[in-house]
Amino acid sequence: MPKMKSKSSAKKRFSLTATGKVKRKHAYKSHILTKKTTKQKRNLTHTAIVDHADSANVKQLLAK
Repeated sequence: MPKMKSKSSAKKRFSLTATGKVKRKHAYKSHILTKKTTKQKRNLTHTAIVDHADSANVKQLLAK
């Protein structure tokens, strides 16, 4: 049976932690930043963990 291919778009957007959780970036940090507060932009900088309900689907896209 051939190897499972992972989705290239998912490879660019998600990464796995050592414990198997899926990391993601926040949205709304790419443009139109002048109307957003400094606090909002700072909090959007940090990575977040994908919700437990969605992590299985993301791992399937990553073929892990």
